[in-house]
Amino acid sequence: MRRLLLSSALALLALPALSLTALARENHALLIGASTYENLEERFWLKGPANDVALVESYLTTSAPVPFDIGNVTVLADGVPGKQAPTLAAIRAAFADLTVRVQPGDFVYLHFSGHGSQAPAADPDSELDGLDELFLPVDVGPWSDEIGAVENALVDDEIGQMIDALRAKGADVWAVFDSCHSGTVTRAAPSGDDEVRTRQLPPEALGLTEEAMNVTTRALPDPRAQAEAPFDAGEGEGSLVAFFAAQTNEVTPEKNLPKGKAGRKPQGVFTYALFETLAAHPGATYRQIGQEVLRNYAVRNLATATPLFEGDLDGVAFAGTAAPRVAQWPAVAGPDGLTLNAGTLHGLAEGSLLAVMASAADATEAALGYVTVARADTFTATATPTDHAGKTLPPDLAGDLPRGLTLRKIGNDLDFTLTVALPEPGTPAADALLAALKSAPADSGQRLRLVPAGAEADLRLAVIPGAPRPDAVYVLPATGLAENLERTPSISTADKDPETLALTVTDTLAQMARALNVLKLGANVGGDALDVSVDLLTRNPEDKTLRGLPTARVPRLIPDDEVHVEATNNTTGPVDVNVLYVGSDYSITHMFAGRLQAGDTLKQGLLRITDAAYGRDRVVLVMTPAQPQSAVEDLAFLEQDAVSLLRDVSAGIAPPRTGLNAALFEAGFGETTRAAVSLSEDVATGPGPAILQFDLDTVPAD
Repeated sequence: MRRLLLSSALALLALPALSLTALARENHALLIGASTYENLEERFWLKGPANDVALVESYLTTSAPVPFDIGNVTVLADGVPGKQAPTLAAIRAAFADLTVRVQPGDFVYLHFSGHGSQAPAADPDSELDGLDELFLPVDVGPWSDEIGAVENALVDDEIGQMIDALRAKGADVWAVFDSCHSGTVTRAAPSGDDEVRTRQLPPEALGLTEEAMNVTTRALPDPRAQAEAPFDAGEGEGSLVAFFAAQTNEVTPEKNLPKGKAGRKPQGVFTYALFETLAAHPGATYRQIGQEVLRNYAVRNLATATPLFEGDLDGVAFAGTAAPRVAQWPAVAGPDGLTLNAGTLHGLAEGSLLAVMASAADATEAALGYVTVARADTFTATATPTDHAGKTLPPDLAGDLPRGLTLRKIGNDLDFTLTVALPEPGTPAADALLAALKSAPADSGQRLRLVPAGAEADLRLAVIPGAPRPDAVYVLPATGLAENLERTPSISTADKDPETLALTVTDTLAQMARALNVLKLGANVGGDALDVSVDLLTRNPEDKTLRGLPTARVPRLIPDDEVHVEATNNTTGPVDVNVLYVGSDYSITHMFAGRLQAGDTLKQGLLRITDAAYGRDRVVLVMTPAQPQSAVEDLAFLEQDAVSLLRDVSAGIAPPRTGLNAALFEAGFGETTRAAVSLSEDVATGPGPAILQFDLDTVPAD
């Protein structure tokens, strides 16, 4: 029901027209989660979509920065008690009902979790690759030659039309698609617990032959260009933002989340990363949210997919109000401690330290005392008193503490340990590596934790069945998925004695850990603590004009493309700026450091792309408030060489490190990478309270 709550006619007359619009607005949501496909083999069924929509529904109705009445949230999901299954007819009916109900100024959130696929387009000229993208309801059938379509599939054109109908009513729409449409063959680390599945349905599962899928693809005019978004929408009175978990040639996984939590559930990696970001940044713009999701992917090494973010990205999420990052929450005192409506989704975990504040506006130094989180679920947590900083809370929390308490998170719970899952035994390569590690010294000097195959881990060591190098152990991300073995680091085993093999493995993992730890640090510090505006620019030999790199998509660059930075210090004091380049090969290059005085603008060439390595690279800017007349802080010690994609005998092992050399090595010291060459010889650096990350894809020129 549409409600306009005003106390009297006088109040009505006193409010300006814009306030009336805001109060009259209704927020709606349609959440679709398709898991069990009765017409497909059971091996293609999913587990995560039901949990995705349950998570989203809970967030919208309890934690969203704008109110979603439970009566305005429609859920179509099999596996969720009391909810209707997402058949094609049910999805169409729900969209039709929603289109009737929305009014100008309303906001609509749409969420699609399930399988995607592709089929020959009814009009091949309308699609760049000649294929229609599909979202698959649970009653999807096979390809039909008679109708020239997949039975009961939801085609991208129809989704666009349904979204356009909502926008034609004047509603603003945010659509999120956690599905993929790739037929790419994805290799995976063998695991018996079925923790990871890809939302990837090969065309043959729908009865589509290779001949039918062999359509003519229009070549992209430039290797830097990117494919179209999986779903298109036309014009409309209302605005549109669309988030996609992957491009049309990529896959997206689901896995048990959150990490380290007992009773983890299968979730779409993209859905969970998105709503973790929203929980921490409820007043962020869509563009900022997209950047944080990419950072989340990098830090957790979860997926190699490239999410897409399209539409009016400079608006605040849910058409809400801009607000800073949230790190404090209201709390209520009870017999079991202090309870708060924030949990694992908001970055809390058992043991997290929180300051007890009488007011949300008080300085942390005025804390009444401290508590640690004793229990944390997705949206709630309970914290109990702990002695900290010389302060102790009274024993009667409910009676002795004031009402209106706020709990403020202290510290960032930053863990630099790298957990690595060992390969499953039973192959010569795996058995050789396991034996070598058993004979290695117990203390490798690194923060590495080795766990059995299939256990939760940041990286996975695996022997891939059918791989071109049967003696190799591959180093895979947390999901255990590898789409391109040629770009996946591996360690040969047949050409090494046990000591050399153990040293090679630990050396490789240590390099990876240092690169990942730079990204972890950036994720915990964040990029909004300092008012420094930053833009990345590019140019190439064919076009010397500097132009901005897009931040809504991960831009593609080819050899000889240059990257420049432009940064303006909008603060009232000096700021040190350091630029690091973290390569897809886990190299770290220190590109630039310098000091910006208040009001200064830095225009600096950073790097030129080479053909030494291709993949997902990151430009990381570290910005530190500086004291006048002080030396510029230096982060050059973080540099290190790339991890070789083939760690064989010819790669060699570094000699034993002792004394100062060993200490510098532990801190991250090494030689610069050749994956990108610096355009400046300036050297100086400094760690700081604001860290920005920009993702780049480097690709071949042909």
